[in-house]
Amino acid sequence: MNTIEAYEKDIFNQLEFLDAFYPQKPLSKIQQKNVIFSGTGDSFVSAMLAEVFSNYQVQSFDPLDLLKNKTIAKNKTVYFVSVSGNTISNINAAKIPKKSIAITSKPQSRLAKACDDFIIMSSRTSDVFTAGSISFLESALICISLVAPVSISKNSQIFKKALSDAKKSQLGKRIFVLGSMHTYPIAMYCAAKFYELLGYDVHFQRIEQFSHMELFSIKKGDTVLIFEEKNSHNKQLVKNLKNIGLNVIHPAFESKNKISQLLYYVYLSQLLPLFEAKKRRKKECHFVLSKKFRNASNQMIY
Repeated sequence: MNTIEAYEKDIFNQLEFLDAFYPQKPLSKIQQKNVIFSGTGDSFVSAMLAEVFSNYQVQSFDPLDLLKNKTIAKNKTVYFVSVSGNTISNINAAKIPKKSIAITSKPQSRLAKACDDFIIMSSRTSDVFTAGSISFLESALICISLVAPVSISKNSQIFKKALSDAKKSQLGKRIFVLGSMHTYPIAMYCAAKFYELLGYDVHFQRIEQFSHMELFSIKKGDTVLIFEEKNSHNKQLVKNLKNIGLNVIHPAFESKNKISQLLYYVYLSQLLPLFEAKKRRKKECHFVLSKKFRNASNQMIY
């Protein structure tokens, strides 16, 4: 099985995983005021989602920030999110807090051993080294469930709509993914999947900040993806961008349930680069083939 096939298999296995997912018991509001979530890469996205879904009662930090300013975490409980449990910055930062808890798939990992406690992820992957999908979704839902009640809809239309919307999307030379609140971290995740699968030039930004910054670097033929339910503000943004010749994709799943919205945008973030890779007849993920870059990355991460 090649790495693109493995990635696709993991994406589709998420539906079965969700049927069996058991959320954590949410921390009390008082407890949340003394809690930090930390992680790197996809896991940092999960940490950021915890912050948003807690209504900003908990905080999310890059582990290097915790290492550079140890007073941030000194008297806190910190959840370190890491699928592999081997990210060195997490391991080093785990020594700082009053209490550290690992969220990882590896109970024997260095991070799990460095922490006071751990929560073990149980989702099954294809066991092929590929871009993260099902493991990310599990870590995100674990983090969210620690700060808010999680009710997962059994509505299969969420995935079907994401599948349909991804298949019909036409992407340009460069891609800008925009979000706000709970969709901004997913915009970051979406960009990461394009990097990993295709090595594309993709940018992520908050919806408001885009009009102040990245908009001035954009060129005709670029694509802007807006991850947010339709409202008067982003409808005006879509109109303005189309008027200057940009390709704008504004997909949405109509639901008042933020978890359902989250699932839709996670699926879409995974499927858009998958179908782009298939269109380009790619068999292997870009980051897997880019051994020199991956070695440079590994030297910093591990």
